[in-house]
Amino acid sequence: MPSTRDYYEILSVERTADDEEIKRAYRRLAMKYHPDRNPNDPEAEARFKEAAEAYEVLSDPATRQRYDQFGHEGLRSAGAASHDFSRMDVQDIFSMFQDIFAGVGGGTSRRTARGYDLETVVSLDLQDVLHGCERDVEFTRVDVCDTCAGSGSRPGTKPSRCETCAGQGKVQQSGLGGMFRMVTACPTCRGRGTIIREPCEACRGKGRVPRNRALSVRIPAGIADGQAVRIQGEGEPPPPEASPSGQGVRGDLHVVVRVKEHAHFRREGDHLIIELPLSFARAALGAEVDVPTLEDPHTLTIPRGTQHGHVFKVSGQGLPNLRTGRRGDLGVVVRIDIPRKVSKEQEDLLRRYAELDEQSVLPESHGLFGKIRDALSPKDARKPRKNEPRKEGDR
Repeated sequence: MPSTRDYYEILSVERTADDEEIKRAYRRLAMKYHPDRNPNDPEAEARFKEAAEAYEVLSDPATRQRYDQFGHEGLRSAGAASHDFSRMDVQDIFSMFQDIFAGVGGGTSRRTARGYDLETVVSLDLQDVLHGCERDVEFTRVDVCDTCAGSGSRPGTKPSRCETCAGQGKVQQSGLGGMFRMVTACPTCRGRGTIIREPCEACRGKGRVPRNRALSVRIPAGIADGQAVRIQGEGEPPPPEASPSGQGVRGDLHVVVRVKEHAHFRREGDHLIIELPLSFARAALGAEVDVPTLEDPHTLTIPRGTQHGHVFKVSGQGLPNLRTGRRGDLGVVVRIDIPRKVSKEQEDLLRRYAELDEQSVLPESHGLFGKIRDALSPKDARKPRKNEPRKEGDR
């Protein structure tokens, strides 16, 4: 069933992302969630299919334009998205699968072994986005075991050859519903080509041990929610199936940014939006008001007769563009504020205004006790007729 989530959100890219950014984002997710890397994990399989569907739509200019204009409804009218790799360059397909299966010992790639990328999240507010900031991040990654130097075997011993793959570390299998015949990791030795009979006590035969690491990361001004800062070489070393000693290229660390919602400002790209409550008198007669910004307040002149919903633009009081550094604008939306309670004098003035404007309004309220008295009083109090004798209590 096609996904109903926003495709840009799935790939964690902005709507202005170019083709290369979309391709990189998809490759990263495909390598992370591919079923061969996550066996018997329905959630990973669902995320893999979701990313594939998003890439299928956003990689085609015509389909992407239709999606940007009409959303998912526009795609349904043209047929639901289904990922078949038909729009992906052949070299990109095999490059991606080489990346995927390099981590599990398969494939015929002769490229240098590369480790897995890692991801962590930092939280920012709009002040951090305005000026940029530094954040300390802590994460856990696996590193080569110092005791066995990554071999997984107890020092002084050697692994034995795997009988399933005859020491090759790979077997031929069909994948993606039979669409491909591919070489993948041996299920017995998981791509090593060898079986560890006497495992290292420090890493329990894995050749890798987890280690905590802390870094200070510089977050650039203008970054948007969902974007990531890539720290090259701070990921994991190549897996032991590809390089037991860890020789090769380390993966990267992706620091994903989440921007907290502001109490007053709403972000629209590089622009900010704020609502300005304004009294009827100020809107009708004009005024000068101080509008809050992320820095010092800005004095805004409100002309006479300003209407509810009118938008004033304050240039250069938005957020900086991530690439150019040029600041966006602040949009001030007028909201006429109607008081819930008015004084007697204010009410008299408003009634006089309504009379001058020939507008009908509700009659003046006499308060709670006045309403009770009116409700209890007889509506037609009978007056004594002429020459009718009065009661003694009436005199």
